[in-house]
Amino acid sequence: MNNVDPEILKRPTQERMELGKALRQDVSRREHAEYRLRPDRRDPIEILEESNLGRIPDLIPIRYGRMLADPFAFLRGSAALMAYDLAPTPTSGIQVQACGDCHLANFGLFATPERHLVFDLNDFDETLPAPWEWDVKRLAASFVVAGRVRGFSESECAEAVASMARSYRMNLRKYAKMRVLDVWYSRLDDKMLIEEAPTTEAREYRRRFASKARASIAEYLFPKLTDLKDGHRRIVDKPPLIYHEPDQVTAEERILKLLADYKESLPVHLRKLFDHYHFEDLAFKVVGVGSVGTFCYVVLFMADSDDPLILQSKQARESVLEPYAGKSQFDHHGQRIVVGQRLMQSASDMFLGWLTTVDGTHYYLRQLRDMKYSVPFETLKLSGIVNYAGVCGWVLARAHAKAGDAAMIAGYLGKNDTFDQALSKFAQAYADQTAADHAALVKAVKSGRVQARVES
Repeated sequence: MNNVDPEILKRPTQERMELGKALRQDVSRREHAEYRLRPDRRDPIEILEESNLGRIPDLIPIRYGRMLADPFAFLRGSAALMAYDLAPTPTSGIQVQACGDCHLANFGLFATPERHLVFDLNDFDETLPAPWEWDVKRLAASFVVAGRVRGFSESECAEAVASMARSYRMNLRKYAKMRVLDVWYSRLDDKMLIEEAPTTEAREYRRRFASKARASIAEYLFPKLTDLKDGHRRIVDKPPLIYHEPDQVTAEERILKLLADYKESLPVHLRKLFDHYHFEDLAFKVVGVGSVGTFCYVVLFMADSDDPLILQSKQARESVLEPYAGKSQFDHHGQRIVVGQRLMQSASDMFLGWLTTVDGTHYYLRQLRDMKYSVPFETLKLSGIVNYAGVCGWVLARAHAKAGDAAMIAGYLGKNDTFDQALSKFAQAYADQTAADHAALVKAVKSGRVQARVES
């Protein structure tokens, strides 16, 4: 699978749309409905165990414990397994900068450097150039899997997938016809999100949602996360999820050595900004579902006694897509993530940067919370889920348009709902697969093959 030739990008939009349409002769849109259990499919637990390599052994049971909760939690923690399953599925041959872990919980609100609130993708640990279909199919499957967990019917889950697919297809066509700079400037901010709400109820919900996001900033987090000890601010231990390591001196020495390299990854003007802050404290943090067991830290910096900067340092591992889409052009996985995030997002955290290796480990840094807020999917009504699916499709279309060839994909997808229907069938079939794989994990835990720790 090859990237689009840069020379093709210079051709007229209509010509590129025709090139995309011609690809249907090789892979029809209806073929995307296919998901067949491969006769040689590997044991899913074996793939999960492989993805644990390099993780902190004591935390792996927490990872399994979180994945046990339900099939959607399993889906969130098994990006490597779905990458394996997606690899042989039909693709048009068009690549984009893919998210790699595109599910409904990896979208949300966060602040731009200009302090505007935008809705966008917010997790790029697996980002890599890859087929656009892989992101779309993982997102579609997540709506069916999560919808079933909520107790929605197959037709109701299909309604959410159709909303997402239609929005992706129609917005991609819109972006294909826009000026290139306008696509790169495009963003879905909170005002637009509220204005585009289909009902008064939805509009009020989105206003409350945006208000909660605006409260999720360092100034509000700082008093809850830290306390004063011996005249210094220290991060509060909340084991087993946030804690200072036994060899805290070594951990701090390690991060201090890396800060110079982190600064070098920032634009020059932001290095001047970072110079105002000094390192204050560091604590280990267990995060997410798929990231449990990786090295992740909360890093506290201070400019003054009431002027904090709270960063999150996350381990950057090889993308789960690399065995199937090829190695990254970047030797440093932190750089791979940062570049991919900047390519796909409408605006990125200005403190986003990477660190050089420590004992062969790669890291990237970002602000811990900066108006970052996710939609509480577990409380949404069906109408809210359908609307949310449409917004996610819109955002994914913008990301793929910015980091790929919107005209070719739009030409391939066309104006009717042929692909939308195929995607719905795929999502339901893969949701069945996810339920079976989740059951396999439950069985593996009961048999003692793997150890799980369920948090209270």
